Amino acid sequence: MTSTRDDYESLYGAYLELCNAHDFDGMTAFYTPTIKVNDVVMEPDSVVAQFAPLVEGFPDWKWEVRSLLVDGDLLCLHFWVGGTHLGEFRGIEPTGRTVRISEFTLYRVEDGKFAEVWDVSDMESLMAQIT
Repeated sequence: MTSTRDDYESLYGAYLELCNAHDFDGMTAFYTPTIKVNDVVMEPDSVVAQFAPLVEGFPDWKWEVRSLLVDGDLLCLHFWVGGTHLGEFRGIEPTGRTVRISEFTLYRVEDGKFAEVWDVSDMESLMAQIT
């Protein structure tokens, strides 16, 4: 399937809407039946389960796209992400602090779904902001 930048922007916009609504069930529809995340094969439910601790610690967590690039079947994004630390996260009790970090994600799209994802988030900066 040949896709245009507009196709990928629409695909990602629909996915991001579900991410920001924390609609984990809806997010799984955007993944191939088995998806590689940072080179590890996972089931879609396992992928979204990784988001649960994040949104428990930061119930208003949001992804804000800063840059979006398309190259063939690859979709690359740079985000600002963040929220308010209102729940326990990685053993740290809520501080009420608002955090913001940078994140980079590269997706490989196959038949209109995400087949591979490579993701890097500045979790060290997030931890520094809540400790």
